[in-house]
Amino acid sequence: MSQQNSSPDSRPVRRVVFQYFVPVHVEVEDGLVARVTVIDDTPVRNPTAVAGDAAYLTEAVAAADDGQAWPSWVFGL
Repeated sequence: MSQQNSSPDSRPVRRVVFQYFVPVHVEVEDGLVARVTVIDDTPVRNPTAVAGDAAYLTEAVAAADDGQAWPSWVFGL
């Protein structure tokens, strides 16, 4: 199903969700994963569209991989 919602200025919304492999830092304590850090400064390589408008993938990847400083994401304690 295509995401063709209109924004307040009447332009259609272009949306794509993509995935790619990035390095992660995993901390395990006493057999349980305590923290996972996703390292976001990895360049996007071999992305795969998983939802939305796949025709927008190239432009979306360029926007996501434009050199802006991204923080690492930390999950857990």
